[in-house]
Amino acid sequence: MTLTWPIVGAVLLGALLHASWNALIKSGRDKALDTALIHVIGCAAGAVLILVVGLPRVQALPWLAASLVVHLGYYIALAGAYRHGDLGLTYPIMRGGGPLLVALALSASGGAIIGESITLATWLGVAGISGGVLLVGLSPSAAGGNHRRALQFALLNACIIAVYTIIDGIGVRASGNALQYVALLFMLDGLPYFALVMHRRGRDGRRAAWAHMRGRWPLALLGAGASLGSYGIALWAMTRAPVAAVAALRETSVLFAVLFGTVLLKERFGLRRAAGTLCIVGGVMALRLAPG
Repeated sequence: MTLTWPIVGAVLLGALLHASWNALIKSGRDKALDTALIHVIGCAAGAVLILVVGLPRVQALPWLAASLVVHLGYYIALAGAYRHGDLGLTYPIMRGGGPLLVALALSASGGAIIGESITLATWLGVAGISGGVLLVGLSPSAAGGNHRRALQFALLNACIIAVYTIIDGIGVRASGNALQYVALLFMLDGLPYFALVMHRRGRDGRRAAWAHMRGRWPLALLGAGASLGSYGIALWAMTRAPVAAVAALRETSVLFAVLFGTVLLKERFGLRRAAGTLCIVGGVMALRLAPG
């Protein structure tokens, strides 16, 4: 399996889509509800897709079930990170830390997890990502944010991202068809978090939540399409290229996220954040160049 230029182009498109729906969540006043709305719409999209492409192989179902559990924690930590910190702060840490932890897990296993070894180029990428995460994480947060709390959520989500990346990398290869796997994943994925968010609101809060969603659903529909497209592309790429390389290349989305945060959301972009972002991008590119 090698990372060819067509795969690179597809994963970069997926990175842009991923940053787009994250910026949409950050731009709203209710991060948890917007996250839930995007992914419950994704459930409907996944159900329609299942009718077209069918179900994945039975061998993939245990991995898919594990992924569903891990993704619930991802959504909770994602909403918490965006509630307390800038998109330009939290997004690079979450997305940059994920490939770092994937590489460490694969190295520690000696290739036993997914049959992929870690090369010198991979470790150069790990060093770049680590330095970039540190620089971005130490940059000042926006006024009114809780810097420490945002970092806690972001680092927790980096761990969660690493776990579901490995799980889904194995699962999609067992499924035999990336589109079938991602369709079933999305059909089942958003409902538990949506139910949890609505349950926490109470009766009066739920009435306000429905009113909020009536105004946000057109944007959430775009976000759901971006989320489904982004992860579908990533999982398809993992069936044709090394998981560590795809996971790393996908995190070039930090460039798009920082751009969205600065231009659209008017977040601060200092020298330290710029240097950290460049380190992360350099690191993920080194990981991409690692031989598969």
